[in-house]
Amino acid sequence: MPLTNREQSEIEQANGSGRQPVVFVHGLWLLASSWDQWRRLFEESGYSTIAPGWPDDPETVAEAREHPEVFAHKMVRAVTDHYLEAIGGLETEPAVIGHSFGGLIAQKIAGEGASAVTVAIDPAPGRGVLPLPASALKAGSPVLGNPANARRAVTLTFEEFTYGWANNLDEAEARQLYEEFHVAASGVPIFQAAVANLNPFSETKVKYKAEDRGPILIVSGENDHTVPHAISHAAFKKHSKNQAVTEFAEIPGRGHSLTIDHGWQEVAQTALDFVRKYGPNAG
Repeated sequence: MPLTNREQSEIEQANGSGRQPVVFVHGLWLLASSWDQWRRLFEESGYSTIAPGWPDDPETVAEAREHPEVFAHKMVRAVTDHYLEAIGGLETEPAVIGHSFGGLIAQKIAGEGASAVTVAIDPAPGRGVLPLPASALKAGSPVLGNPANARRAVTLTFEEFTYGWANNLDEAEARQLYEEFHVAASGVPIFQAAVANLNPFSETKVKYKAEDRGPILIVSGENDHTVPHAISHAAFKKHSKNQAVTEFAEIPGRGHSLTIDHGWQEVAQTALDFVRKYGPNAG
């Protein structure tokens, strides 16, 4: 899918700013607007930012809820290619920050040598990441429980969202996040991840040893049910074989909502510090 007018405008603004660009990659059940607070923080810190959507994403949560069917059939390679197209429009190699499936896509972008520095937050597992904790299976069951969901868009119930995303929050905040941010998501990427280690051609494959990968930070929420520590740390261990800087940070007491809940700024600061330390303008 071609870039939207909004995406093209953001790229033009980033190029015109003369600042180091940062690209934000969202995951399933969110829109690009979920990064708005992060973008303000990074822009106030001297960076330019862009937050492309996935192909065909609606611009608003209200529109997304009116037409949930538009989320169906979005696969990992097509989404990655969309972000690579956006990055290709930038005049300066960007930092890339992704969450959940966006964290997997951020790693794939790094493996293509298209990122100057990368932060992957609670990243969905790529091929070769083997741990599959019980909580991750339960969090994925609303999709994986029905094979027909591979062709559908899936909306989580509030109870499913609470388990997978907001397990460390009180009910009031969980409800607020569900109402403000939650949208339907394509089921197929979860099936792609689930069978990745049986498929040598899986679209979830990451080039962990790519020589031009650049520095990477894997961030894990300690209490994440959807992408538990074992999955994030296994990705870190795969990346550790690369000669480039590879770091791991665990944020205590946090679940999968860590990029959008009341503690988002701690996570954002962790990412910002890494980008400052290892990005092109470091020092």
